[in-house]
Amino acid sequence: MPSITRRSLLTGAAAAAVLLTASRTTGPATGIAARVNSVALTREEHRVVVIGSGFGGGVTALRLAQAGVPVVVLERGMRWPTGPNSETFPRASALDKRVLWYKSSPQLFGRPLLFEPYTGLVEAVPGTNMTALCAAGLGGGSLIYQGMSLQPTEAVFNANLPQELDWATMDRVHYPRVARMLGLAVAPDELVASSNYTSSRIFADHVRKAGLPLSKIPMPIDWNFALAELRGEMKPSYTNGDGAMGVNNGGKHSVDVTYIAAAEATGRVMIQTLHQVTDIERAADGRWVVYVERLDTSGQVLENKILTTNALVMAAGSLNTTRLLMRAAAKGQIPDMPDALGQGWGTNADRIYVWMNPQEDFGSEQGGPVVYGSKNWDDPHAAFTVIQAAMPPLQLDAKSTMMVGYGVSEGRGGFVYDSARDDAILHWPTDGDSAIQDNHIGPAAHSIAGPAGTLVDTNALFPSTWHPLGGASMGTVCDLEGRVHGQRGLYVLDGALMPGNTAACNPSMTIAAVAERALDNIVAQDVGTLI
Repeated sequence: MPSITRRSLLTGAAAAAVLLTASRTTGPATGIAARVNSVALTREEHRVVVIGSGFGGGVTALRLAQAGVPVVVLERGMRWPTGPNSETFPRASALDKRVLWYKSSPQLFGRPLLFEPYTGLVEAVPGTNMTALCAAGLGGGSLIYQGMSLQPTEAVFNANLPQELDWATMDRVHYPRVARMLGLAVAPDELVASSNYTSSRIFADHVRKAGLPLSKIPMPIDWNFALAELRGEMKPSYTNGDGAMGVNNGGKHSVDVTYIAAAEATGRVMIQTLHQVTDIERAADGRWVVYVERLDTSGQVLENKILTTNALVMAAGSLNTTRLLMRAAAKGQIPDMPDALGQGWGTNADRIYVWMNPQEDFGSEQGGPVVYGSKNWDDPHAAFTVIQAAMPPLQLDAKSTMMVGYGVSEGRGGFVYDSARDDAILHWPTDGDSAIQDNHIGPAAHSIAGPAGTLVDTNALFPSTWHPLGGASMGTVCDLEGRVHGQRGLYVLDGALMPGNTAACNPSMTIAAVAERALDNIVAQDVGTLI
């Protein structure tokens, strides 16, 4: 193998798989402690407030707006507009301050990333035995996810998600609706046959030799952008694996350019970026109060806001939705929250491997984001998926590429409120996903790698997940439409609603489809009463 450090390989690998606190005034219902306030305080009233702008928040904003309901969306991060040859996102091969949320742990990829404070794309939230990686920015996780958009089969869906969701209807209505909104498509053969996609073809060959199922993976991408890169019409972003932290050339159908753009086009949706929610509570009159800090791009507070609303939709992602709700419950700001709040949390059985093989020429530039995967779904109670993803570009062929895996797992963790830190802290059992990882995902990855291949399990070195799920799960905390039990006008419509896994699939499609289903019912049943 050429001379290259393991540290540089793992840092690049993780990136590719991807990689004056101001005050508020006293709260109206619970007497939140006032602090010295050196910035302006603004009060606003709104019909609906949505916290977060990922898949759940995007679906909610669009469908309520189409039903005639005005909506305010609060997003703590920035807009990240792209276009051909832009430099909006940090390159995976040369990470900079744009990758890191200013409040993040610096241990983003298992080693410190030391940058000046910036309202960047990813927050690492460390807990016991697990670090959850959370997106920031208009569009949420869709800005930085690879884009694998998978729908489970009926058997896998029903074995791992509530059957009351009605797979048949979701298969006929809601999953296809999401697929249309995201413009899903598989990579064209012309692209896969190019030299930049040698690593994809090697993966496919190894999967076939291992006797495992192989398929192209639907992606929210206009592949004409990648073909244009090969023709030299745009600088590389897809075709060299440098877009793991956002695709600079455009053509990626993330939530900001699909659901959010359509929502804004209705004229009924106001997007407020760089608005960080610090607390929520229920007022004496039953309405919802949201405390917000408006930030600059260094994280400094420019303005405090207090928003009052009839309906509050939590769509800030599994970690941040759960933490906000648990803090409010622990401090009495929202009394009578369900006892199961903070429980039922899972990692989607995430795994990230560096696959090294001195006999293979994977290429120093590997096209991406994703072409092929192996869906091993015959056993719905042990279903898993293994997918090949590109390495960021290196100066030489490191004889390496990436594999990622996820699957169904009964392993669950939970959050515990720490009053000293005023935060809910994640606790994960050390063997949480061991059954699926040790008996299914790991052996399949080794089988694909072959006898000459070596796998480095990055999760063993740095336990982490890009797919945090649960904490305010359907059934125990919310109904299937995300209504929090016993809390009129409070909804959860994001990864926190999922029951710890999304049936051996990348979570995005199922989160969006569940939100689409929920909004059909919310529009029919709640608009005009709760909303």
